Amino acid sequence: MNLHALGINHQSAPVALRERVAFAEHALPGALAALRALPQVREAALLSTCNRTELYAITDDDGQALADWLATHPEGGDLHAYLYRHRDADAVRHLFRVATGLDSLVLGEPQILGQVKQAWAAARAAGALGSRLDRLFQHAFVTAKRARSETRIGNSPVSVASVAVRLAQDSFTRLADSTALLIGAGETIELVARHLVQADAKRLLVANRTLAHAQDLASRHGGVALPLAELDRHLSQADLVFSATASREPVLHRAQVEAALQARRHRPMLLLDLAVPRDIAPDVAELKDAYLYTVDDLERSVEDNRRNRREAADAAEAIVELQVARYAEALAAGPLNEPLRRLRAHGEHARAQALARARRQLAAGQDPEAVLEFLAHALTNRLLHAPTAAVREAAASGNLELARAIAQALHADDEDRDAADPAP
Repeated sequence: MNLHALGINHQSAPVALRERVAFAEHALPGALAALRALPQVREAALLSTCNRTELYAITDDDGQALADWLATHPEGGDLHAYLYRHRDADAVRHLFRVATGLDSLVLGEPQILGQVKQAWAAARAAGALGSRLDRLFQHAFVTAKRARSETRIGNSPVSVASVAVRLAQDSFTRLADSTALLIGAGETIELVARHLVQADAKRLLVANRTLAHAQDLASRHGGVALPLAELDRHLSQADLVFSATASREPVLHRAQVEAALQARRHRPMLLLDLAVPRDIAPDVAELKDAYLYTVDDLERSVEDNRRNRREAADAAEAIVELQVARYAEALAAGPLNEPLRRLRAHGEHARAQALARARRQLAAGQDPEAVLEFLAHALTNRLLHAPTAAVREAAASGNLELARAIAQALHADDEDRDAADPAP
């Protein structure tokens, strides 16, 4: 049986195509059932996020049936040219890198691990996950945990929006007690809103020239929408101001901020101008209680953080390679696990029987020394009976391979005993 990983992501396909192959949560059980119904597929899991749709499967073929199924999933299209495909060790490596955030649009982003866990849980619930894929995903979770605990890959924000919110968190105000005013409704402000909600900001106000856009963004993040024309009425409520519009001229001037500070009785205001050209007039920085940062101030932190995260990514890649090797070793040792389990169970059973009999003898008042002699003799006979019979059978049948394996095991046992009981 072969392990396969295949799909499309932000590197291989544009968003218009990724949208067509995305699976909503309610569609996963049906999709997994369809995958398992393919004659060649033994186990399957499906990971679908805004940036990727991927299949992980154990199959009896070269994975072509999987590729055909995924590539023709959207109606009226063939996505074979956009698919990437990995097999066996490369498939293991790919999943480990995905779970660790090394394959993400934002290097090291933490959300992907939760999404991988959701994909694993959905496959289990649908009965599509067998022992081999289950073990693979468990190893992926361990790999991601090691990478995040042993490197700094997820520690530093890497976008202007996230750095801006981090700066607000580290400033003079607590977000849980703060009102944030967002000016604009584009992608940058969307990211700011998302980070503020994750940081438990108390209240969001969203002002935009097109009120419908402000209402749409505010509704997604629990905020209040305002027309840009009413900015002056609400500015004094803001402890934090984030602005990112497409205006060619400033939308916020010194006089407006000065009036708002007076209404706030000069409680400080943090203003973060994320626009180019700038949205906030530069002379606002001259006001005593206004703290203004521009995108240039933030970009320096962004680049420092990106550099730190790239260095951490190199360390995370090394962890991934180590975990891939360990997974391969565990997989190779799999066929030996059952005989070893049976051997240990045999030993435990022999120990329990001999110990129970020895306890009965002691309870009956027999000499403890004689009971110890019996216990040692009984355990030796029970434990050596099967190996002794196997050696005799190997000798009689000329099975040199088994004889050599037994001799090697006994040699290792002799070395362990010598190490434990060194000569004086």
